[in-house]
Parts: sequence; C-alpha cells; structure tokens
Amino acid sequence: MSTQSTPSSEPVARTRRGQAKAARRAELLEAAARLMADRGFAGVTLEDIGGAVGVSGPAMYRHFSSKIDLLDQMLVDISQRLHDGGAEVVGRAESPEQTLRDLIGFHIDVLVTKPDLIAVQDRDLSSMTPDANHQVRSLQRRYVEQWVDVLLAVHSESGTAEMTREEARVRVHATFGLLNSSHRLPPYPRAALRELLTSMAWSALLARRS
Repeated sequence: MSTQSTPSSEPVARTRRGQAKAARRAELLEAAARLMADRGFAGVTLEDIGGAVGVSGPAMYRHFSSKIDLLDQMLVDISQRLHDGGAEVVGRAESPEQTLRDLIGFHIDVLVTKPDLIAVQDRDLSSMTPDANHQVRSLQRRYVEQWVDVLLAVHSESGTAEMTREEARVRVHATFGLLNSSHRLPPYPRAALRELLTSMAWSALLARRS
C-alpha cells in the first residue's frame, strides 16, 4: 500500500500543523503574561517561559525571535482584541446607552479573563520595540475614540449641559484607569467585583459636574 500523501490530505496536514502551532503559541503567550505579571519583563527569560509549558529553549525560537518579539506580539494581540471587540459592540447599532453598557461589560470581561495581560501592558509598554509600541498606541487611541463617540451620544440624549469631545476623552481615560487597576485590588468575589466595577465605570463616565 502506498504511503504517499494524496493532494487532498496535504492541506489537512498543513491545517492541523498550523492549528497545533497556534495553540502552542497561545499557551506560550499565556505563560509569558503570567510570569511577567509576577516578576516583570526583566525578571523573565524565554527559557523560563518555555519551561512553564514544557518547551525547550531552542524550540521557543520557532515561535518568537526574542523575548522582546514575544512581548510585542503579546501586547499587540491584546490591544487588537480590545479594539476589534469594541468595534463589534458599536457595530450592533443598539441605543447609545445600551452600547455604552455593552462596552463597559466587554472591557470588564477582558479584565477578568486576562488580568495578567492587563498588568503587563500597564507596566511594560515601554519595553516594546518602537514599531510595536506605535501600533499598540494607535489601537488604543482608536479604541478610546470608540468610547468617546458613544459617550457623547449618550450625553446628547440626556439633555444635560454640553460635553466637549476633550472632556469625553478625559472621562474615558479616567474610567480606563479605574478599570485597568483591577489587578491590583484586594481579593474580592469575581461576580461582585464585576458588578461593582460596572457601577463605578458608569458613574465615572456620566458623573455630573458641580
């Protein structure tokens, strides 16, 4: 019996290899985020990260050219996820108020499920290469503007005093500061924390000026 691959089997094999490589990459990024959140970027080596998931040091270079390359990919990934998730929420064409609530919920979901990534982004952004840093900051700015557009629409519907785009941007940044610090908070039940953060974010975004 011939053991040669048939044309139809070769794409399947390539797909499986690609899926396995993607799964291993995701596993390595998760381990890297966990270790870097605990020790800091400077306190972790590629060998440490590989060892956490049973990958030898040399094999790490099949996925990342260096520790900085890993950091670049990790933080670009999370920034892209936030931007794309925000765009998806806005694209549902709900009412402005519901859209803002959904943006808050989406952001908190990411914080709850990826706290290590948020911690690394908060602390180690300056360790990235200039090009990746620029990409992350561009994604972050566009994500902020998604929120600003929705916040201005909510405020307009409320009939209260006019809010400038600059003020809306300050409110969004301040809210992100509040939410993104959640990994430094004392232990608290997850469901209760989600509810508390949601309420605080809504209040911060729409707080009346004295």
